[in-house]
Amino acid sequence: MAKVNVDLQRERDSCSFNITELTHWIDGGIEKTEERRKREEMALKEGIHIEPVPSVYLSHKEKYELAVKKACLLFKMIRKLQEEENAGMENYLAVLGGNLGAAILGDGNPLTLHYVMFIPTIMGQGTVEQQAYWIGRAFNLDIIGTYAQTELGHGTFVRGLETTATYDASTKEFVLHSPTLTAYKWWPGGLAHTANYCIVMAQLYTKGKCHGIHAFIVQLREEETHMPVRGIKVGEIGAKLGMNGTNNGFLGFDQVRIPRDHMLMKNSKVLEDGTYVNAPSSKLAYGTMMFVRVMLVNDMCKYMAKAVTIAVRYSAVRRQSQPKPNEPEPQIIDYLTQQHKLLVGIASVHAFRMSAEWLWLMYNNVTAELEAGDMERLPELHALSCCLKAVSTDDAAKCVERCRLACGGHGYMLSSNLPLTYGLVTAACTYEGENTVMLLQTARYLVKAWQQAAAGNSLPPTVSYLGELRAGRRSPPWDNTIEGIVKGFHMVASGKIGICVAQIEKRQNNGMSYEDAWNMTSVQLASASEAHCRAILLSTYYKENEKQMKTVSPELRQVLMQLCDLYVVYWALQRIGDLLRFTSISERDIEQLQNWYEDLLIKVRPNAVGLVDAFDIRDEILNSALGAYDGRAYERLMEEAMKSPLNAEPVNQSFHKYLKPLMQGKL
Repeated sequence: MAKVNVDLQRERDSCSFNITELTHWIDGGIEKTEERRKREEMALKEGIHIEPVPSVYLSHKEKYELAVKKACLLFKMIRKLQEEENAGMENYLAVLGGNLGAAILGDGNPLTLHYVMFIPTIMGQGTVEQQAYWIGRAFNLDIIGTYAQTELGHGTFVRGLETTATYDASTKEFVLHSPTLTAYKWWPGGLAHTANYCIVMAQLYTKGKCHGIHAFIVQLREEETHMPVRGIKVGEIGAKLGMNGTNNGFLGFDQVRIPRDHMLMKNSKVLEDGTYVNAPSSKLAYGTMMFVRVMLVNDMCKYMAKAVTIAVRYSAVRRQSQPKPNEPEPQIIDYLTQQHKLLVGIASVHAFRMSAEWLWLMYNNVTAELEAGDMERLPELHALSCCLKAVSTDDAAKCVERCRLACGGHGYMLSSNLPLTYGLVTAACTYEGENTVMLLQTARYLVKAWQQAAAGNSLPPTVSYLGELRAGRRSPPWDNTIEGIVKGFHMVASGKIGICVAQIEKRQNNGMSYEDAWNMTSVQLASASEAHCRAILLSTYYKENEKQMKTVSPELRQVLMQLCDLYVVYWALQRIGDLLRFTSISERDIEQLQNWYEDLLIKVRPNAVGLVDAFDIRDEILNSALGAYDGRAYERLMEEAMKSPLNAEPVNQSFHKYLKPLMQGKL
């Protein structure tokens, strides 16, 4: 192994806590760390991630073909392990996701939707018989599936989808059809050339009546030849900002017939004569979307961890300017402005990781309650998954971009892996529900919760603060502590929701319809949802951090407390306007917060490299010239530059073809 950069090594030597202890704490125990490392070692030993020519230099078509090749090799490796270790398939699907999957398939995986949408939808919405038939075939990759909901003309507004599935009782078949160009399915990963089956969300018609959106399993391509089935129009949507290996596609139907039992009928049913049997609740179909949104929060943590690891290590290696004459150029991480850009990113990873774990536990509990017919907490979970999806993806995109900018010009290089990471996280701001629409979904729940509190009814745990604060009592004295700031954020959220409700009612009283009143208040409603989510994030991070760090050493506990304090105080300063509006915070309190924040930056800074090392992201997974463990940023930048095909010959043919004639013509 090459010698480690001296600045980076000095950072590690001066770390005040045991880095490995923090890694175990993040992973959830020594065994979990060992299991993850073993899985990474096993996957990377196969060399699937190695590219003779970096994929950024390939054509669009070549990128897709390489992604399919890698995805197939990866799955073959997983299947082999399954046979050798006799372990459940689900233990190895983790290889396809998160950091490891991104390292092997850096620009998107054409099989992702097969695992995160196709299989979970059948499990959640299929009957026992449908699961028995389809799940085994899907797990073994006898078939490859995807999930087609979004259309060219409609995305997050699911009720507006135009694709139709009309039941023909004479043949006991559904006829799928795309009545317009805007009805074409658009965006599903793997749809273009990879999948041969698909879950299609379509408007169900029986006996001349529309029953809304339902899920259908549709064969897209012949299993042997992979040629599109008759009536299926399928292809790829073209190059994108990122995820160009994902094989996003379009799909149109021209009177395509499928058997009756290809409608997923765990909840709603269509009998042989065309009689429609309602689901116990229309909300039961939300399961798959909520599952993916919960998963997304966790994914965003991983991307932020990668970005902040790259930027912090590079900031320890990079020396710039000379603020004091006759002294060497300082490491750029010693500048407070650089600490301000990066250190909250480290804290954000922990905040969202704990919130993701908390949300995952709630998701599992609510899912178990749903199976037992109890839907009481489903709206609360739906509202939470919506706003956390929106805020986590937005924060992740801003965090990655901030890290890129913190690396100066070198962060603009694709070899830094920051632009590619940004392409992956910013995509998440619009898929699985566009973020503004997600915040407005949460707002609908918050308005109802406010009205329930006004009527004196009890509220679910995550909105119980509305009942406590909505009485309109005067603001209590500002408490400049972490607990006080968290309470202040609850007051902000409560105040914003209350104003929204009052605005809607005022506009209705002036003769406006509820829908128009809602639209006129929607900017404030989205802001209220974001405020609610911030309050949830801060309180969850604070409570979970307090609970979980009881088992760690005093040295690590101190650092974890500093990170939590940093995160909470950072967001207090980011939302000073809201705190001034809805709490009794004073100018003196704000000055104290600013001093506290700057003091925390200075305290966390000596441990910055140790904190990102504890994320334990291997160089092969980080895939960054700037962020490698040894800190040889400049050497690696040059090594990567020499991989450009343009550097394979001293004179490019364009000189003889174009430049030389032009230059000689001028002479």
